[in-house]
Amino acid sequence: MGKFIWLCLLCSWASTSYAVSTLYVAKEQRALYDRDLYLYELLDKALLAAQFEVKVEHIEVHPHQQRTLMALSRGEVDLHWSMTSPEREQLAIAIPVPLFKGFIGKRALMINRTHLARFEKIETKAQLAKLTAVQGHDWPDTKILAFNDLPVRPMSKYQAMFAMVARGKIDYFPRSFIEVASELAEQHNDDLVILPNLYLQYPSAFYFFVSKEKPEVATALKKGLALMQQNGEFDVLFERYFSAKLNALPMDNARKISLQNPYFEVPK
Repeated sequence: MGKFIWLCLLCSWASTSYAVSTLYVAKEQRALYDRDLYLYELLDKALLAAQFEVKVEHIEVHPHQQRTLMALSRGEVDLHWSMTSPEREQLAIAIPVPLFKGFIGKRALMINRTHLARFEKIETKAQLAKLTAVQGHDWPDTKILAFNDLPVRPMSKYQAMFAMVARGKIDYFPRSFIEVASELAEQHNDDLVILPNLYLQYPSAFYFFVSKEKPEVATALKKGLALMQQNGEFDVLFERYFSAKLNALPMDNARKISLQNPYFEVPK
């Protein structure tokens, strides 16, 4: 009997020791683009590279970035991704690896097709300031545009921003080079086009953010991403998702308007 009890305890200890924990990853309630699919795959590959075994479960969250970051700070979800800002880095553990290699700060201008002529002669920030942009009310980009004296209308509903531009109520909607083509295709609206002669650029980065209650996940992600950068797997994945779309953007000869971003510090 004693041998049987010892064997049961040993089996119980073994099963407990190898139990796989669950990582709750935020998932926005909207259509998923290549940007999102890339991040899900990058997350899986980074954890695998770090040999960090975990079961990933997706938790649907409201499509407001700040709300999700607040949910991270309260431990309601374990991981999300977002453009970084000083405030956001106080709410969760930021993994300082630019997931989109700086392309998140290159902003194509989505406009109404009938308004192309408005932008033909714009070459400076002062000239662009005569027009109005739309951005999410809780996006760091909104503060960046305002800091650079560019009029911006904050809105809370994601789809409403496209609708405002399509109706000609707002002059332009800055979208990153990473996401603009996918978003335009998803809208199925011939009134919307990418402005071919002008884009914005400012220093910024998109990071993984991990709940402060899961520092072991943050450590594993840092290790896994570093390994993927070293062996080239990071670059291969990025190219597979975005190379064709970036090359297809109609801005080969576009003018660039550079903006300052006081809310971002380049990782050392």
